[in-house]
This record gives sequence, C-alpha cells and structure tokens, in this order.
Amino acid sequence: MAKYGFVIDVEKCTGCHSCFLACKDEFIGNDYLPTAAAQPDKGHTWIKLNEVEHGAGTKLKVDYIPHMCQHCEDTPCAAPAPAGAVYRRADGIVIIDPEKAKGCKSIVNACPYRAVYWNEAAQLPQKCTMCAHMLDNGEKTTRCAEACPTGALVFGDLADETSPAAKLLAQKGAKAEVFKPELGVAATTRYISLPKPFIAGEVLLADKPGECLKGAKVTLTAKDEAACQVETKTDFFGDFEFKNLAVNKNYVVKAEYEGYYAKEMTVRTYASLNIGALMLEPR
Repeated sequence: MAKYGFVIDVEKCTGCHSCFLACKDEFIGNDYLPTAAAQPDKGHTWIKLNEVEHGAGTKLKVDYIPHMCQHCEDTPCAAPAPAGAVYRRADGIVIIDPEKAKGCKSIVNACPYRAVYWNEAAQLPQKCTMCAHMLDNGEKTTRCAEACPTGALVFGDLADETSPAAKLLAQKGAKAEVFKPELGVAATTRYISLPKPFIAGEVLLADKPGECLKGAKVTLTAKDEAACQVETKTDFFGDFEFKNLAVNKNYVVKAEYEGYYAKEMTVRTYASLNIGALMLEPR
C-alpha cells in the first residue's frame, strides 16, 4: 500500500506561488467527489507560502515555507466532526467528506495548523486533499508539485524508495523535520532546511579604516556547551556567518587576526542576529 506524502526543501523555494496558482486552477469551480467539492474563488488558500524574514540590515534573509494540510496521523480535525466526516485513508491522505461534513464549522477551528477553510456558500470545511482524485485515476503527483519550477515541493509514495519524495528523504533525511513539532499531532509532511537562527557580522581593523578584512578567524562557541565550537574565516568583504543555530541559546563570538587583540561578544539567539562590526585593535 502506498504512503503518500510531501517533502519540502525550503532552501529551494523562491516564493513564486506557482503551487498556489496550480491548486486554484485545479479546484476552483471543479467538483471531485467523493474527495473534494469545488474550491470557492476567494478566501481559500489550500496551499500558501509563509514568508519568514530574519536578520537585519545588510544581513537579511527571506525564506518561504509552503504551508498546507499536514495530513496528520492524529487527525485532530476529526475530533469535533460527525462520524466519517473526516477520515485518514490507508494511503495516508486525510479527507474531509464533502457530504458528511456539511455544516460542521468546528472542523475549521480544530486544525492546529489553520489549514482548513470554511466555504460559506456550500456550508463546508475544505482543505488540501493531496489531489486524491488524480492519484485515484493513476497520476503519480499533485498539481502543486507538478507546477513547482525549482523542485522545492516534492510529492510521492514514501513507501517506494524509487519515488521522488523517498529519494529526497534518503538524500537529506538527516535535515528533515515537521513544521511546528510543538503541536504534537504527528504531521506527515516533512520539511528540509526550515529557517533557523543565524549570527552574522564583519571584522574590521581599527588602524585600517575602510579596508575589507579577508581571512580573519571567527569562532562560535555555545556558552553552556564548551565542546560545541564552530570556526570560520571572513570572506573578501570581511563578513562571516554561522547558520542553523539553536533557538534561544547563548553563544560567544570571537574574532582573531595575527598582530591584533582578539575580541569577543556574547549573544543570545532569540532570533537571527546581525551583530555588526567586531573592531580589532593592533597589538
């Protein structure tokens, strides 16, 4: 039996909204009973892109996180629903029955990911169906994954090692995680390279104003974990960056260059940080 799922590589997502448009094109005005009634032309985003801006000044990054129904194993949206109105198929797809769920607006609020929408005209809760109607007709992918130009959104049978999604997990599975794991609902969609805090800055020499310092040694140490240490060198702009750091943790940044006194700064990763310039004085 197939186990369908999405694997999303956030680093590859450019925020082009091709997935959003493909979903609209497939479902607006089109009934695909018994898995989906037509999506209304306004108000629904069965797949949307969360824009995450982090950092500051010249050290600013923008990431896009495709966000849709996570097809949770725990199906929390089924809790307030009438019998059979929300169900999880053997292939892993969670379906809101277009007939049995009519009038049950509480299904919308039961989704912890806020991925279920209310169709006022049809009096129906609706969401992503993983294009179940296409899969049931023999297709191998969804409209959103098919339309993704960068390969950020990958769909497939996770039980089939030859499927694109399974191959991506095999390649980058160590980086794979669920979106908002604190919700604890056993989401099945996997994300690679979700945004993590970074610390960035530059190193300058006090006696050489205006010069970019390439090759200065910069060390990052987790303050409460002395063994956790990472080292890098400044680039030809004098810039440095440490990526994929833990949230809400104290770090010590130390800059060193031959002939100059080292300089340290302690920071906490409440968010991504641009710590500015570390100015080194000559010995």
